[in-house]
Amino acid sequence: MRYQSTITRLSLAAVFSFTLLCAQQPDSQATQPDNTRVNKTDRDASAPTADQAKNNKSDRETMAKIRRSIIHDKTLSTDAHNVKVIAQNGTVTLSGPVRSDEEKRAVEEKAAAVAGRDHVTSQLTVKSNAAERSQ
Repeated sequence: MRYQSTITRLSLAAVFSFTLLCAQQPDSQATQPDNTRVNKTDRDASAPTADQAKNNKSDRETMAKIRRSIIHDKTLSTDAHNVKVIAQNGTVTLSGPVRSDEEKRAVEEKAAAVAGRDHVTSQLTVKSNAAERSQ
């Protein structure tokens, strides 16, 4: 009787462990997000990318100040918080999608406040409602 009780407990533990293991496996059938359309600017060979940012102190500080200003503004969406800020010899390029024209202006103004309006190039795009619904 004691032997059966031990086997029953071990069997239940094995089933429970297997169930937990299966529950933790990622769903391979889940649809992965496709933001290919949103990242069109990254395909343009002439558009600056983050790896082309200059590593001089002035450009690093400029990027950090702009990034901090954007991140600290809690009224901006996650999209706006994740825009690319690239500084090259004092010129800042902003790229990526934002949710609205107001967010686009806010991010551009934050960059202009740090780098100067004449030193900011905006490649920011406003997501369409259709693009938002598909993500």
